[in-house]
Amino acid sequence: MQHISPQTSKGPADWFTGDVHPTIIFVGEKPSRVRMASVHFAPGARTAWHSHAVGQYIHVTEGIAYVQERGGHKQILKPGDTIYTEPGVEHWHGASPDSFMVHTVVWEAPDSDEPETLWRNHVTNEEFSA
Repeated sequence: MQHISPQTSKGPADWFTGDVHPTIIFVGEKPSRVRMASVHFAPGARTAWHSHAVGQYIHVTEGIAYVQERGGHKQILKPGDTIYTEPGVEHWHGASPDSFMVHTVVWEAPDSDEPETLWRNHVTNEEFSA
């Protein structure tokens, strides 16, 4: 049995707006491709638009989350809510303007050399507030 030491960092400004701190809980070693992180968002903080090669599960553990797929309506998630974003679907997620938010994300690395996540442009204040 291997002990795993989670690693927390400040989310890079290219990928996030506001104060976001991901903690990588584990990165599966081959043949496993699973990854898991706990992500802490300050009020109003959010990801940039992005997509995952193999999809992503989001499970809210604290606060109020906003989630939106490109072209869709913004959804509000509360603690205990879990959603799945299909592979290749652009989306963003973050904290409501008046609540810290923590979610656990689970995703997999692709079989190929394709990147796990493709990062796009930042979510504008207008998109966030819509």
